[in-house]
This record gives sequence, C-alpha cells and structure tokens, in this order.
Amino acid sequence: MPYRSLEPGKYGMRGMRASALAAERLDELADGVTSPVDTERGLAARLRYLTASGAGYEAMDSAGITVTPRTLAAWLAEDRTPSRANLRRIDAAYRDLRRRNVARSLIRRLNNGGRGTRVELHPHDQSGVRDQHRRAGVAGHRSVNVRRWDAIVRAWATGDEHALDELWTDEVLADLGSDWGGYEYATGVGFAA
Repeated sequence: MPYRSLEPGKYGMRGMRASALAAERLDELADGVTSPVDTERGLAARLRYLTASGAGYEAMDSAGITVTPRTLAAWLAEDRTPSRANLRRIDAAYRDLRRRNVARSLIRRLNNGGRGTRVELHPHDQSGVRDQHRRAGVAGHRSVNVRRWDAIVRAWATGDEHALDELWTDEVLADLGSDWGGYEYATGVGFAA
C-alpha cells in the first residue's frame, strides 16, 4: 500500500519524498557556483550571472530584490554587502535562473539518446520502527532505467514540487512494480548526467 494514505513518520520511519531527493540531485547537477553566497567569491559569481542578461534581472525581480541601480553597482564593485535577506534572495534568484538555463541540457544528457539514465533508489529507513509496524517486503536499494526525463526536469526547473512528485511516482516508481510504495519515501536517490 503506498504511503499517500498513511502517515510515514508516525512510527519512526525516516526518509524524504523520493521526488524531493531527485530534485536535490538535479540541483547538484545544475549547480555552477559552489562557493556559498555569503562569501565574496560566491556573491560576485551570482551577481555576474544574474546581471548578464535580462532574464537575470527578471529572476532578481521575481525573488523580491528591489534595490536601486546604485546599490546593485555597489554590490558588484564589492563596496557594499547585501543584507542577509537579500543574500537569500540573490541565491534564490540565481538558482531559479540556473535551473531554467540548464534544463534543456539536463534533459538531453539524462535522456541519453533514448537510452535513458539509471537511477538508484535507497528505501526509507525502518530501523527505528517496531516490528509490528514495519512495512513488509521492502528490499534494499533498487535501480531503474528512466528513459523520459523531459517532464520531470521541466517540473523541477519551474519549481513545481507537486507535479514533480506526481511525475516521479508515475514515471519512475511505477517501474518498480507492486513494491513502489516502499520507495515513495527514500534515504537516497542517485543518478548521473
């Protein structure tokens, strides 16, 4: 029985939605700047990326960054440092723009010319669940080959968590057969592009 109708953490089960873990992995694949936003290097790289195109300015506007051109120029010249709230907004704008910019490339790489990409799924952790409440029949890690990534990556790129979860369940977990509910919550999702 899938967990959609259950309370997954109620008896001590640990894990995250597999779709959320997949989104984290896609973020890792798409991440270009590795320095944190609160470092000089990280901030400068994000601001350069955002100010290089009109789409970057739109992403900053969508993230709620409303500063004067003079303030933005001071940030770029490293004369002034943004507040913590603006640092968070700059990072959010950068991630949003980066997702949209790399989505097409990720789709191509993950689809791999129709061959798809192998995905490893590590099930939820039941070590803290008493025997009478444990889900039966959940094996160790499983792997599945995902051939169609287009809709999954588009949902991730737009930040639509609900659509991503639905697609992940229908396109990836369904290939696990009747045991798919044991992997709806997972401790790890891995794939490369």
